Amino acid sequence: MTTVAIVYHSGYGHTQAIAQAVAAGAQEVPGVKTTLVPTSEAEAREAELDAADAIVFGSPTYMGGVSADFAKFKDWTSKKWMARSWQDKLAAGFTVSASWGGDKQNTIYQLLTLAQQHGMVWVGLGLAPGNNHSKGSTDDLNRTGASLGVMAQANADQGNEGIGASEFRTAQALGKRVAEAALRWHEKALVAQAA
Repeated sequence: MTTVAIVYHSGYGHTQAIAQAVAAGAQEVPGVKTTLVPTSEAEAREAELDAADAIVFGSPTYMGGVSADFAKFKDWTSKKWMARSWQDKLAAGFTVSASWGGDKQNTIYQLLTLAQQHGMVWVGLGLAPGNNHSKGSTDDLNRTGASLGVMAQANADQGNEGIGASEFRTAQALGKRVAEAALRWHEKALVAQAA
């Protein structure tokens, strides 16, 4: 079975909610299993990450970059980097902040750089930007106009009800895209091994 692991840190629940939406999108693809791994559990669950065909990284954007908890996880992965344990796995990413901009792009670049250091293959969002013309709306898919990954907006003074429905649909679209790519990637690897 093809496996997509979603490893994330969530300070207030918003990033966890987006992680769950990514998982829901991935689970739409037959033959794909998903696993949610909070960064606090990553070391204890390292075998799951090593066995995954794809790893989706998620962090809130705090002060223009990944959270301290996600950075601690990132640093922990250095032993994986040294062993090339995640070489050629697929990777993707998402982030959440209260501001529409909020330097989320910088966080996505940090996730992308982490994946590239590991020799992973990045899967972008693959969606056109929404909400960028006079007939657009905040209900549009990919309303923040991201391309590298999901850049979700959540109101700071609300719980998960402060996350727009578009953010959840966009996260589901990323999960589905990663799962479909992982399934193809996994099948090609099996064919190569059999040859």
